This record gives sequence, structure tokens and C-alpha cells, in this order.
Amino acid sequence: MGKKLYVGNLNYNTYEGALRDAFQQFGNVVSAKIITDRDTGNSKGFGFVEMGSEDEARAAINGMNGLELDGRQLRVNEAMDKPRRDDYRY
Repeated sequence: MGKKLYVGNLNYNTYEGALRDAFQQFGNVVSAKIITDRDTGNSKGFGFVEMGSEDEARAAINGMNGLELDGRQLRVNEAMDKPRRDDYRY
């Protein structure tokens, strides 16, 4: 099973294809997704990359964290599960 990575401090003009290309040197990139604003469609400056294996993910973190992409120094680490949000209002 793949391992999802958080990629922060992205340039707002970076595209998913460039993100995928940057991480492919460390192994199989299952998916690359840049998070965008729901209303404007503009990048929020972070995204997620899913690597094919734990070893590939570890190599990508070590190789890409602190590296410059499109003029910005990336922050790369293991993605945390989003906490479940209860929509109950009291």
C-alpha cells in the first residue's frame, strides 16, 4: 500500500504535473494533488503526493524536504489523517 506525503510551501503557480515529476525520481508516484480554494480555484500552497511504498515515501521525504521547487523551499513530511469532524450542533 502507498504512503501519503504532505507537501507544503508550494509556489502558487506549481502544477500537479510538476509536483509528480519532482517526486518520480524517488519511485512510483501513485497520485499528486494540489489543494485549491473551492471558490476561486487558486492553489492554497500545499498538496499531497502518494508514493507507491513506505521506502519510496521515506526516500522522497529525505530527498525533497528543504529542496527548492519553482522558487520555494518545500516542506515534506508524512501526511496525518484528517480528524473526523462531527457536524452535530448543540
